[in-house]
Amino acid sequence: MSDRVLAAIDSSQFSEGVCDYAAWAAKALDAPLSFIHTVDNHAQVAEPDLTGNLGLGTREHLLEKLSNIEEQHAKVSRERGRLLLDAAKVRAISAGIADPQCLQRNGTLVETLVENEKDVRLLVVGKRGETAHQASGHLGSNLERVVREMHRPILMVPKQFTQPHNVMMAFDGSKTARKGVEMLAKSPLFEGATCHVVIVGAETAENRSQLTWALETLREAGHTAEGAIRAGEVEETLRTYKQEHNIDMLVMGAYGHSRIRQLLVGSTTTTMLRKAQLPVLILR
Repeated sequence: MSDRVLAAIDSSQFSEGVCDYAAWAAKALDAPLSFIHTVDNHAQVAEPDLTGNLGLGTREHLLEKLSNIEEQHAKVSRERGRLLLDAAKVRAISAGIADPQCLQRNGTLVETLVENEKDVRLLVVGKRGETAHQASGHLGSNLERVVREMHRPILMVPKQFTQPHNVMMAFDGSKTARKGVEMLAKSPLFEGATCHVVIVGAETAENRSQLTWALETLREAGHTAEGAIRAGEVEETLRTYKQEHNIDMLVMGAYGHSRIRQLLVGSTTTTMLRKAQLPVLILR
């Protein structure tokens, strides 16, 4: 099970996208695919203050009922998870995956993913989980924690799958970003796709040298590569380039120079990712 694609699913609207992108990635990487569903038994019903309540029965009786309710809820959650995993397996098989594996674990999502990351080549997750408000513009809190704590590439996906043909990498010339270009060049995920490298900054000799290196690295690996240096505010500049070139996947490093870094981690997740309707591959 080493170097597998691991897809985290729940009952959110993003799970079909997770299944389809995970199947696409597993085939492209020639890697085994595993689906994982977590049942969080950590959340407990708060013990009520029954002082002064009349006609509600004894404290012990009520606590016993609460315990029974929690137990029933856990059973329902596990069964729902098994049904979700079964459906994901059927969907993956129909997409051409020979033997997808299904895992169900107790615990929080973040802790479970971190515990299982040692043999993961790529983690696929939805933008928001089932507990997030569907109308919210924010990324799910679990995803933000996963980005901070995982040490594997993470593919954040939208609700519907689209085959990537134009991939854009926000590049800042940092050591992490250069490593990201090298990972992108070596990855079979983007075979046949055009790779766009964008530096947001001034047209300087240093930036031009960095862009030339990135494009040559990609081209030497057999990729079609285009690039640009554009001055402006990071979010707006990248969004404009994305629209002009029909970008259908964004590749970014989770850490880099401050302006790029703030797109993914920081006190506030920025508008571009909150409203992203395209998949985002986050490199570590």
